[in-house]
Amino acid sequence: MEDGNFLTDDFLRQLINVGEVDILVGLPTHNNAKTVDSIVQTIRTGILSTFPRERAVIINADGGSHDGTPELITSLSIDDVRRASSVYALRTLHVISTKYASTPHSGVALRTILAAAELLRAKACVVISPESENITPEWIPDLIRPAYHDGFDLVCPTYRRHKFDGILMTNLLFPMVRALYGVRIREAYMSEFGFSGRFGSQFFGHNRWNEAAGEDGIELRFTLAAVTGGFRICQSFLGEKNPVERRAADLVPTLRQSVGALFSALEPDFQMWSGVSGSHEVPTTGSDQQLILDPLRVNRKRLRDMFVRGVSELESVFQSILSPSTLGELKRIAGLEEEFRYPAELWVKTVYEFAAAYRKSVINRDHIIQALAPLFRGRVYTFVVENRNGSANDVANNIEALCLEFERLKPYLLEMWKSKE
Repeated sequence: MEDGNFLTDDFLRQLINVGEVDILVGLPTHNNAKTVDSIVQTIRTGILSTFPRERAVIINADGGSHDGTPELITSLSIDDVRRASSVYALRTLHVISTKYASTPHSGVALRTILAAAELLRAKACVVISPESENITPEWIPDLIRPAYHDGFDLVCPTYRRHKFDGILMTNLLFPMVRALYGVRIREAYMSEFGFSGRFGSQFFGHNRWNEAAGEDGIELRFTLAAVTGGFRICQSFLGEKNPVERRAADLVPTLRQSVGALFSALEPDFQMWSGVSGSHEVPTTGSDQQLILDPLRVNRKRLRDMFVRGVSELESVFQSILSPSTLGELKRIAGLEEEFRYPAELWVKTVYEFAAAYRKSVINRDHIIQALAPLFRGRVYTFVVENRNGSANDVANNIEALCLEFERLKPYLLEMWKSKE
């Protein structure tokens, strides 16, 4: 086990008082007092109603909340859960909290949870996002059972989403992970997930925490570590996922945490993904995806305008990242009006050229990720227009066609990857 000196003495004392457990639920927080009450109560109900005989603990890893979130979590009475749901535990359900930093970071939060799981020898673990206000008690067994009873090491979620929610996932992360790593994981960048104690210990012990504990995208790196390590992966359908409202300014940080993490993994994982051909499904409980088709207002003009402005203002940056033919085509479509469309083949070539440029550090890597933002908005515009009146099957077929395009053009990425600077 890695040196656990980063854990506070108070937290270590709490862990010692808990002793070994069967199930651990990790809850990273930062100023979530408005929502965390109901989430913790739901987690407790899920544990008590499904695993009444198991030794269980809820670990709150807090990133410096100023609104009393940790105090609220530890003060919640288990008797309230029992009265509300008529469930009873044959063992004590512990709830403990630790402050891991003065500012939040998902990488440090997960490190804290993994360290606790290692010390408590947890057999199965689950991490729940404090933003998942629509969580139901069933989420807990749905994420734990495959690891606790069925021998799986990573349990990824699938959800019922609006067809225009999660476009970064459906138009970049899912198809690229599928094409490169050969596994069809719908939510590789996860906000809630389950895992075995075995895999958690392996990731905790082998990750270079001293160098990368604060690195963005720990959730995606966790998924890819399970893939490259040959661990057993499955998906579990959780139901509807309420989208978290984001501002336009949030796109670049999101790209850093997801696409940046994926691009960063490609070089150390090259020997693995370069030899993969095609892709395969992973075992899934329930649906691998469900779509909500309710009308949703999207400001298409703003998306297109941001794309056009980005192509114009960042042309000198794109000259360092993109091939002349790709950049020329982007400039051409940026000049279109009603006929504007960012086709799948051009989008895949764009993403692959960005990945190769990131690997070679043709300019500052963070600037490469930032430069992708306006182009992604152009792809969002196209996806919305193409699927505005589409049925669930239409949207699914559109996404599948894009995935196949990522797979078809994988040799294009390999060619650029192996080329000289």
